Amino acid sequence: MIGKRMRHMSRYRDIAVALLRHGFEMVVEEIGFSQLLSLPQRLRVDKKEKNEKTIGERIRLVLEELGPTFVKLGQLASTRPDLIPEHIIRELEKLQDQVPPFSFADVRRIIEEELGEKLDHIFHSFEEAPLAAASIGQVHRAVLHSGEKVAVKIQRPHIASIMETDLEILQDLTVLAERRLAWAAQYQMRDILDELSKSLRLELDYTVEARNAEKFSKQFQSDPTIYVPKVFWDYSTKKVLTMEYVEGIKLGELERLKQRGYNLKILAERLAKGMFQQIFMKGFFHGDPHPGNVLALPGNVIAFIDFGMVGRITSEMKYHLSSFMIALMRQSTDGIMKTIGDMGLVPDDVDVSQLREDIEKLREKYYHIPLSQVSLGVAVHDLLHVAFRHSIRIPSDLTLLGKALLTVEGVVEKLDPDFSIIDIAEPFGRQLLKERLRPKNVAEMAWKRLSDYGELFVDLPKNVKELTRLMKQGKVRLEIGIPDLDFLLRKLDQISNRLSFSIVLLSFSIIMVGIIIGSSMGRQSTLLWKIPAIEIGFFVATLMFCWLLYSIFRSGRF
Repeated sequence: MIGKRMRHMSRYRDIAVALLRHGFEMVVEEIGFSQLLSLPQRLRVDKKEKNEKTIGERIRLVLEELGPTFVKLGQLASTRPDLIPEHIIRELEKLQDQVPPFSFADVRRIIEEELGEKLDHIFHSFEEAPLAAASIGQVHRAVLHSGEKVAVKIQRPHIASIMETDLEILQDLTVLAERRLAWAAQYQMRDILDELSKSLRLELDYTVEARNAEKFSKQFQSDPTIYVPKVFWDYSTKKVLTMEYVEGIKLGELERLKQRGYNLKILAERLAKGMFQQIFMKGFFHGDPHPGNVLALPGNVIAFIDFGMVGRITSEMKYHLSSFMIALMRQSTDGIMKTIGDMGLVPDDVDVSQLREDIEKLREKYYHIPLSQVSLGVAVHDLLHVAFRHSIRIPSDLTLLGKALLTVEGVVEKLDPDFSIIDIAEPFGRQLLKERLRPKNVAEMAWKRLSDYGELFVDLPKNVKELTRLMKQGKVRLEIGIPDLDFLLRKLDQISNRLSFSIVLLSFSIIMVGIIIGSSMGRQSTLLWKIPAIEIGFFVATLMFCWLLYSIFRSGRF
């Protein structure tokens, strides 16, 4: 670790300076940057200036200052409302890949190195000015010798090594942060970074995006209303991606769409159908369907582009998602709690009563609301916010689904404010429920659970043997944590006293019955040592019985 820090000392300094400049001097101190680096005092922000900006805004400014790796990580983090507070998510969503383009000389060099031929031999023409430039790469328009128009995405020079260096540094910093900062350990920063880093590394491999595009193309090959551009594999590698150039109008350009005679209602309907087809039927969906990534083509055809971010919904996740919607519509708190437990990783120390209270609030939000007025995206996001409050880890694909649904609903609403997206979703929902109740699927689910229990049963002797071995070695420690332990012990003491009192009363009653029976059989008086024992005993038993009833009623636990 020391070697790593020495090797990347200048980058550590950049990070420390950015944190200081935007008011995170406490983080710099706690992590130990001040001991490692010589940092100028003039960079420290005064309290007044710091209070003018929210913490989310300051985090965004830090990420933008530190460049492509941090911007991309911030954008990926904005899809995880189950891990990050909502007010920070709102700022992370503002992060933009506004970076200057790199030189055409670099473009030529990378293409020729990757494809093994001269640029002029590959393309009939190639525009030097890029169509768009982002943090990882930039896109140029070109024409193949066959006459086909293509869009060529080229990865930035050395961006992979730059990002790997930054990720290595961030890994080191999250380890330090979890050791020294309680909130970093609470949010499990290392796990979050590992998950985001995995997604970022996938974006650095353009062949992954190309395969995603082909999967989408197969989904809609028999649907003329949805178009996916063709991939040219002969001219694509990890650093170069060549796809068919699609000339269309972005769905965000409403005035242009109207001027060209497009039917906005039809576009809204086809976009919604296209997304629900991806999500509920195929389980493979576009993770970032914002207006810039969806185009309108002649004939009101919808074209999806840019497949770097995708989500996958497994059959098991579909099952949990349908369970959640059913429980929400049935106003079942227990059903929602079970769904959250089934689809997420619930921590052992979760406050069950508080979780139930939050779910009750969520249930009440949708009480007596018609299905046509329910936003699927908002419903999933509400679920994710409950998960965040209780540190419940939700699969990343489900959080991406929530963001994608919200994005699509926003685009559809702008295209046609009167359009009800739930009317389009309902047939897919019914199909999902039919699939769930299909005998074959029910049998498969039952068999899967039976297999899980079978494995548990088979492994039980081995696990018991292992537990016994550990107990003999004294390595098993029993730890019980119970909130309000004193209160619980007092209650247990009251219960035991009341139980003892009842037993004494019962014993006394049995003795008195014995005396009464003995007296009647012997035809003797009820005087015992000249004392009216039966009358006194009856009086005492009555008092004890009344006192017991009074205690029970007073406790409110009859």
